[in-house]
Amino acid sequence: MRDAFEEHRKLLFAVAYRMLGTVADAEDAVQDAWLRWSAKDRPDVADPKAYLVRITTNVALDRLRSAQARRETYVGPWLPEPMLTSPDVAEDAVLSESVSMAMLVVLETLSPLERAVFVLKEVFGYPYAEIAEALDRSEASVRQLGSRARKHVAERHTRFEADGGERRRVTERFFDAVLGGDVNRLMEALAPDVTLWTDGGGKVRAARRVIHGADKALRWLSGIMGQPYGGVEPADMRWRHVDLNGEPALVVDGPGGPLAAVTVDIDGTGRIRAVHMVANPDKLRTVAEGRRPLG
Repeated sequence: MRDAFEEHRKLLFAVAYRMLGTVADAEDAVQDAWLRWSAKDRPDVADPKAYLVRITTNVALDRLRSAQARRETYVGPWLPEPMLTSPDVAEDAVLSESVSMAMLVVLETLSPLERAVFVLKEVFGYPYAEIAEALDRSEASVRQLGSRARKHVAERHTRFEADGGERRRVTERFFDAVLGGDVNRLMEALAPDVTLWTDGGGKVRAARRVIHGADKALRWLSGIMGQPYGGVEPADMRWRHVDLNGEPALVVDGPGGPLAAVTVDIDGTGRIRAVHMVANPDKLRTVAEGRRPLG
């Protein structure tokens, strides 16, 4: 019984995380799927994998609907929980793109059903007929949802191909400029239409809204340069390279653990078009533990 579930556990987590955007919620959804699976009369299940994906997707849908209500009262911009990934995830362009912070931010703007259809179809390649069965919808309505979601994502997210080395160099230059208080270098690194997302959850200093434009982003970043953050003096901060969500990133550490996780999205000129900074301590637990839920 558990063997079939364990065989597909990584897949179930991968579906749930892209649906929910947090490791804890995804792990809870997988646990709920296990409880339903363990109570099921399995001789009736012809395809355990399809059945488990169906359960997990519907559990995640229920959780996403309630989570969206909570996120409406969240203090400041809500960002997905960053997740440590292994280098082989970054090497798979489709996999890394689907789990990237930039993509997850766009998926947040979809309706729960649109998100479910997009994840199952565009990421995992399920045919519409199977998705319709999993969601208990007609195939025609699922196709409509998929078309709408695909158009929405395409309008809001364009990926510029850049190898891991270039992404890492851009991230390093950005962080060196912030830590060094080098305003000129920082301005050179930012695209004119850059967006800055800072998620502190009301627990640490962060902008209350998404910041648009290089001038405004620079003003906010200048305000934290050389200043204590989360009660930690700059001299006590250290930063390290990691792979987060399938892309090169930086984690800022204090004596007590991670203070922030930073990823950047770059444009076709090699400049930064989006900065995602997660500093809410509740969203840094997986990073602090060093866990890689996707393997």
